Parts: sequence; C-alpha cells; structure tokens
Amino acid sequence: MFRVTVRGTFTELDGTSRAALRTASEGFGASFTEAGTFTCDSSLSAFTFRCQVPPPPEGEVADEEAWAAQRATEALEAHGHPHRVLRLAVTDMRGIRIRRKGRSR
Repeated sequence: MFRVTVRGTFTELDGTSRAALRTASEGFGASFTEAGTFTCDSSLSAFTFRCQVPPPPEGEVADEEAWAAQRATEALEAHGHPHRVLRLAVTDMRGIRIRRKGRSR
C-alpha cells in the first residue's frame, strides 16, 4: 500500500467548491483513503490531500512510486477543485517496520 501526501494551493475556487471543501474537511479529518481527503486552512487557500493507493500487480510497473503518485494526482483531479501542486510525497507502507515496546532483540 502507498500513502501519498500532496501539498498545494487552491486557485480560483467558486462558491460550490468552497462549500464542498469546508464540509469535506470537517467530516473526515486527516485520514488516508482511496478517494483522498482534504485538510485546508480556514481561508481555503492551502491544502493537504492524503490518498491511499494499492500497489500495482507485481512486476507490472517499473517505478511503483511514480505510478502511485500518478494515481493520487488523478484522485486529486477527480475532486474537480482548481489547484496547484507544491509538493508530493509517496510512502511505500510495505517497507515500514513497526518496533513493538517490550520486545528485546
């Protein structure tokens, strides 16, 4: 599983987009979902978009992180809010190891 975080700014939001963003950012919080969730500042100028992307079938894609970034960008664009991407970060959750407390090595 990949977790992609996109930081950016909104450009030229209309009233409908502003209302949808205020409602969405209040309801979901900062969670990673396949459709993606927004967190925004109160002026709705800057945003963070979090998206969870399942990995492609093994061996099908050479650069999986670039592939995940593309899928997350498509999810962001599907929301239809005009924006400009400032930064994008991809984390491959398959490589994350959790250290448990109380276990000696």
